[in-house]
Amino acid sequence: MVIDIHPHVISDDESRYPPAPLFGKRSDWSQERPSTVNTLIDQMDAAGVDKAAVVHSSTTYGFDNSYVVDACNAHAGRLLAVGSVDVRAPDACAVIRDWVQRGLGGLRIFTGGSTKDFDPTELEDEAAYPAWELMSELGLTMCIQTGPVGLPQVTTLARRFPGVPIILDHLGRPDPTDGPPYAAAQSLFDLAAIPSIYLKLTPRIMGDCTKGNADPESWFGTLVERFGANRMAWGSNYPTSPGSLAVIRQTAQNRLASLSAQDQEWIFGKTAAALYPSLA
Repeated sequence: MVIDIHPHVISDDESRYPPAPLFGKRSDWSQERPSTVNTLIDQMDAAGVDKAAVVHSSTTYGFDNSYVVDACNAHAGRLLAVGSVDVRAPDACAVIRDWVQRGLGGLRIFTGGSTKDFDPTELEDEAAYPAWELMSELGLTMCIQTGPVGLPQVTTLARRFPGVPIILDHLGRPDPTDGPPYAAAQSLFDLAAIPSIYLKLTPRIMGDCTKGNADPESWFGTLVERFGANRMAWGSNYPTSPGSLAVIRQTAQNRLASLSAQDQEWIFGKTAAALYPSLA
């Protein structure tokens, strides 16, 4: 079974699901390459992707998870909604419980990316601790979108809340271009000692591992050696990353071809099923 843990969906009904982007700036991709849930399902069918954990588009809808929840509820059993909540807000726990009751199956913190530089201060705010405690209680997985600048804060959160699996979007954006032994990515490798931290392999790293002195065989071999394939999962980033879902999946398979069949099974499905059991 193939599971994608990082596609997005954008509604074509702005009156029902009005854009209200986080940080006040809407992402270009969400306007240039919007994909409704029906389009995503068609793309999954064409690509041979069985199930998906669909990540809410913060740069389109801010903290309003209505579309991703409604979209995934319409395909329950095949799709699972991963949403965003202001975990520092005084009512964060009540809001999380409400979204979970409506169908939300995971959470994500977006500290920056396509519309804003990374700001890890959100990851340092103790006001978010009750929300993290609730995530542990509810068995929710947390995705974190940050760069190397935020990895110390991720380390602190992972050690303080070991019951919350943390998935690093895009691996935390390491720079592998110096080539083996990839000294520039040491801050990422340091996280391997924390068993609750997982890596999300997306088109960004599939491209970066072919630049400079990097090569896919040594890069992904090093990641598997440090973390284990059972802590790595594939995410398409469709439609943020251009191209069809089938092409994105094939590119990932080509980059990971040097890994064992067992390792590839973990990366393309078994790790995702462990992180999001309702998709198993």
